[in-house]
Amino acid sequence: MGVASLDRCDRIVRIVSSLNRQDVQRIADLARLELSEAELDLFTRQLGDILTYVEQIRALDTTGVAPTSQVLNRPVDRDDVAGPTLTRAELLDNAPDASAEAGLFKVPRVIG
Repeated sequence: MGVASLDRCDRIVRIVSSLNRQDVQRIADLARLELSEAELDLFTRQLGDILTYVEQIRALDTTGVAPTSQVLNRPVDRDDVAGPTLTRAELLDNAPDASAEAGLFKVPRVIG
């Protein structure tokens, strides 16, 4: 394993060992999530478990292993065949706050 790999693993170990409830609360705040105390404890443990697993994966020597984009190492494609679809009116009828006259969906503002 190269020096760069060891450096990455060392950084992950530091992150995992220093992860605490305040870190998870900060992440939740950035995502605008309201977490209960029980959820905060649960997610802190779960995120720590995920980072520990990432640490284990990164420690593996993958020298000589070719990168893959598919787990089966072959494309899984299907023919692109047009099928029946809903009309614009049918789609807008199912939307909670659609503007039928404009033919658009209304969504809440997310930025600014």
